[in-house]
Amino acid sequence: MLPFSYAVRNLTRSKSRLLQTIGGSALVVLLVMAAVAINQGMKRVLSASGSPNNVVLVGAGSEESIQRSEVAESAAGIAEAAVPGIGEELGVRAVSSEIHYMNYVDLGGGQRAQAMFRGVTPQALRVHPEVRVIAGSFPSAGQIMIGRLAWRKLGVPEAALQPGKHVTLDGQDLVISGIFAAPGTVLESELWATLGDIRVLSKRETVSCVVLRLDDPAGFADADLFAKQRLDLELSAIRESDYYARLSSFFKPLRAMTWITAGLIAAGALFGGVNTLYAAFASRVREMATLQAIGYGRGALLASLVQESTLACLTGTLLASLAAVLLLDGRTVPFSIGAFTLEIGPGVAITGVVTGLLLGLLGALPPAIRCLKPSLPFALRSS
Repeated sequence: MLPFSYAVRNLTRSKSRLLQTIGGSALVVLLVMAAVAINQGMKRVLSASGSPNNVVLVGAGSEESIQRSEVAESAAGIAEAAVPGIGEELGVRAVSSEIHYMNYVDLGGGQRAQAMFRGVTPQALRVHPEVRVIAGSFPSAGQIMIGRLAWRKLGVPEAALQPGKHVTLDGQDLVISGIFAAPGTVLESELWATLGDIRVLSKRETVSCVVLRLDDPAGFADADLFAKQRLDLELSAIRESDYYARLSSFFKPLRAMTWITAGLIAAGALFGGVNTLYAAFASRVREMATLQAIGYGRGALLASLVQESTLACLTGTLLASLAAVLLLDGRTVPFSIGAFTLEIGPGVAITGVVTGLLLGLLGALPPAIRCLKPSLPFALRSS
């Protein structure tokens, strides 16, 4: 075998080629890491948004979109009395009537953005225990509470959505009463107002859904039976976790697009790298033949050429990993129904390293084989 130092020394024989290989591999690895982080982030936020303990009663036929659902105001009281297994604290059962309402909000300075509003009562905190008011207070009439990441979804500075600031919805001025967190869920991108305010602004007499929080997820069968028996209410019961799982499936094509984009750019970079190595290795045919003449086998030479390429690609992988940590980790990405945070965790890092290794191996093999293919007499006479 050729010493490893031979491969290291050869890396710097052509600085321009080395920079091209490192830069190309770094770009590909960074893109692949970004694609993995985006896919994981979107999947994580949607899967964490639904609790298996929560049952959502929506209007029959509106299982795919809570916003279009129409549920009678009386359904909450009837369900509370009829469905067994609902969580209870201090004699109050965890039942929340909610209106989900999508509309444009005026943010001042001529800025206008589409936002997801949720009309709630304080009961919402019982069925969404992950929600914590981290600044200000729960909204009362004429007020609104902002999710911690809503500023990112709405495309405004974080300072624009602080308690005491004003927003306008359908001409109605609303004061920001507080900020809430619901780590890892799409709720953090929503704007919560009182059920009464949203009912008036959305001009509806019904609610979108009734959320029940059960002590045991197995109690869903009782809630489902209630919905099927009360034909007069025209209800359908779905697990909250199932609802967000369907949303996750809806966004599969979007996640697939990130993979396709990363794959296409990776393929382009791979072919570019192969061409660069073809030119580099072609000029070393005589050098390889000389090494064969003094006793080194073609396998040893092939391994050395692959080592050169892999070392360059791993250097690019290291740079890409640093860039991913500095530029992507913790960055919030908005999408249609919320926002999620990118995390450069072990899974993303391992994917980046594997990508760098594959680039080094697959990119070097074809030009290296071509470089070593000529017979020894022919290779020694080559210029």
